[in-house]
Amino acid sequence: MDKAPQGADEPAPALPPSVNENIGTIAEFYARNEEHTSTTQKVVEKIARFLGSPGYVIANLVLVLLWIGANVCTEELGWQTFDEPPFFWLQGLVSLNSFVISTTVLIRQNRMSRLADHHAHLDLQVNLLTEEKTSKIIALLEELRRDMPGVRQKTDREAEELAKHADAKSVLSAIEREQGDCS
Repeated sequence: MDKAPQGADEPAPALPPSVNENIGTIAEFYARNEEHTSTTQKVVEKIARFLGSPGYVIANLVLVLLWIGANVCTEELGWQTFDEPPFFWLQGLVSLNSFVISTTVLIRQNRMSRLADHHAHLDLQVNLLTEEKTSKIIALLEELRRDMPGVRQKTDREAEELAKHADAKSVLSAIEREQGDCS
């Protein structure tokens, strides 16, 4: 029998304590990062999010079209144009707009890059720890297999190899050598 989709009335399944602990650790990391972010950085990031929104792009396009239309129509109505073609002032405003957008995006990207570096470092630490635990489990299973009298004794070269803990420095050196060969 298929289980009905979880509705709003049904409670969410309880998560294991380790998952809740990991979620808490991640939330603390982001809270610390946010706490150490300067007010100026936060303002620049809000501006960057606004400048990167679809509404801002549409507003810019509307402004440019209105600017060009107003300058073309004022001449036909006999009024004085404020920015004759090739629209020197409009070009200046667009250039200034581009400068502000690119600068705010770069500032925001720098912080996001630092966060990504922290994530990569954490991933590496977790992967190294997982590899260490996995090799220990394999070694224990092999030891248990050898100690069980009813199990036929045979050599498993792959299990022996996997039971060895990988030396992170050796792996890093091999990666660096390989990358050096490719460049």
